[in-house]
Amino acid sequence: MTENELHKILSLNIRGNRDRFKWSQVTLAKKSGVSINFINDIESGKKWVSPSTLLKIANAFNIEAYELIKPPNTFPDNFESIVKKYTDNIHAAVDEACLDFLKDEESRR
Repeated sequence: MTENELHKILSLNIRGNRDRFKWSQVTLAKKSGVSINFINDIESGKKWVSPSTLLKIANAFNIEAYELIKPPNTFPDNFESIVKKYTDNIHAAVDEACLDFLKDEESRR
């Protein structure tokens, strides 16, 4: 991972948490004690944060600081539907194989 990628992850995670809480940058600044200009600079990737600033922002969101620098979930949004589709297809194939086996057994009798 590059430094630029880490900056992007941090800015996306801050923005994502603000969206989740429906907070403006002003609201986050008030709740975290970090200036609005600095919040804006962090989200735009112009500035990096000190550990204490990272903690202030994380505490405002009531999350652990590492959650702001951890890469987002890499599963696609429709992951569950994809798994269900393939699971259903596997079940159908197994059912068909079992029925074919039973038919073969009956024809041998």
